Amino acid sequence: MAEESLARPFYTVLILALACSTLVAGAAVGLRPLQEANRQIDQQRNILRAAGLYRGDKDVQEQFLTIRTRVIELASGEFVSADRIAPETFDQRRAALDSDLGRPLSRDEDLAGLSRVERYSLVYLVKEEDRIDQIILPIRGRGVWSTMYAYVAVDADLNTIRGVSFFEHGETPGLGGEIENPRWQERWRGKKIYGPDQEVALRLVQGPAAETERAAAHHIDGLSGATNTGNGVSNLLQFWFGDHGFRPFFQQLQRQRGLNG
Repeated sequence: MAEESLARPFYTVLILALACSTLVAGAAVGLRPLQEANRQIDQQRNILRAAGLYRGDKDVQEQFLTIRTRVIELASGEFVSADRIAPETFDQRRAALDSDLGRPLSRDEDLAGLSRVERYSLVYLVKEEDRIDQIILPIRGRGVWSTMYAYVAVDADLNTIRGVSFFEHGETPGLGGEIENPRWQERWRGKKIYGPDQEVALRLVQGPAAETERAAAHHIDGLSGATNTGNGVSNLLQFWFGDHGFRPFFQQLQRQRGLNG
């Protein structure tokens, strides 16, 4: 009887632990579709914000119907058919880690501190009368404490920023974390990506942006007390609008326009 009474609490705790584990696992599996749906809606909301199309009083998924999602090959800049890679199921973050869908970056290439990059990227097109009005691009790069993720909207001229939305990061609140501040993000509007030499000139500067008209066109006010985060933002812009990012895609679009007159 004594041995039975000593063992009973142990078995009781074990049964409770197993029951709780089963409930937690079941809840996690059951809620996964809802979590994925919420993640997708949040992604669409940030894309719409970058494009300046988000309206808080309207359904996000309904608003997103105006945007067409495509996949491009980064190296060539060409669109990839949906039969080859379906935009709806393509996971860009996982692709970077895949031996076939991603590749390692050399020290010279890795301006954004990514180590690896995907071979294909999602792009989001806003069209008016069958013409591209703007393109929203996913960009990311290493900050001080984290990888910073954003969407940046580019005008049909393939050089003018229409908007930006930094939506995920682990930078210091009140300092580098200000990349999420809508007032700071508003300062990106109208800035030019490429300089006269067609090199990436868009970058953050410490203090107010340069006074001269030419410099001001490419400079974004830096973040007070967050020099390293600002450098990270400048570096990711250099990478994603350069030869290993979206420049081949822009060049491909420009060639197509030339052929179409």
